[in-house]
Amino acid sequence: MTEFFDALIHHHFLQQAVAACILASAGCGITGAFVVVKRIGSLAGGIAHTILAGMGIAYFYGGSPMVGAAITALISAVLIGLIKLKWKQEEDILIAAFWSIGMAIGVLFIAKTPGYNVNLMSYLFGNVLLVTSADTMRMLVLDVAIVVTVALCYKQFLAMCFDEEFARLRGVNVELFYVFLLSMIALTVVLLIQIVGLILVMALLVLPAASAAQFVRSLPRIMLFAVLISIAATFSGLVVSYRPDLPAGATIVVISGFVYVLAVLLQRFLIKRRKRHLVSTAE
Repeated sequence: MTEFFDALIHHHFLQQAVAACILASAGCGITGAFVVVKRIGSLAGGIAHTILAGMGIAYFYGGSPMVGAAITALISAVLIGLIKLKWKQEEDILIAAFWSIGMAIGVLFIAKTPGYNVNLMSYLFGNVLLVTSADTMRMLVLDVAIVVTVALCYKQFLAMCFDEEFARLRGVNVELFYVFLLSMIALTVVLLIQIVGLILVMALLVLPAASAAQFVRSLPRIMLFAVLISIAATFSGLVVSYRPDLPAGATIVVISGFVYVLAVLLQRFLIKRRKRHLVSTAE
């Protein structure tokens, strides 16, 4: 651990990595809370894996994979949102189709792109150590956009997440805000790709918020604790992976999973303890 902190003082790329982890944690903590509360993990997963199509097409035509990812993420968010709202009975099948077809299209375009690009592999599996100043700047802009959006539309998002019928009665355009929320989640997925990669992105989006939801119930508190847990997990992942030269993204996800398991076990222990206390008090 001492070696990591010594390197952090002297190496700019590590400082960039830590900044990226903090910024990514802010975005995924806020939007991840909505994913957990609304129980739309499968929809978010469908959006995340469809992104590979945009990245593959962008690489094939010599464009930026992140631009391709952002465009595809927004398109898939709108389409999947409309599918969810219009064809509820076939939701699982259609989302699975988006998921698999999007990845298949990406693989086809990548296969036809001349040469082998290591940078693309870093997007698939994540490499936070390759994050640049421009990347962290884009993350900061996206984080600000997410915070402003949630602040302005919080009441509408809250009503939509907990009681859609009540929201409609209050005049909230549930369909519009639902697609808007999915679009925000889609951009957060793009934000996280460079940290943990496309393959592992859902874990970092969901696990910190799910861990926080074991102990707090209000949405703002879930967001706050999800951000803090995500920062702790990402920073710990960097520290743990540095000395043995492990993949940072995978290490971050394993730590996030470990935290979630601990949170579930602790929450169940507290419930059992509370029940025993109530029984003993009644006696």
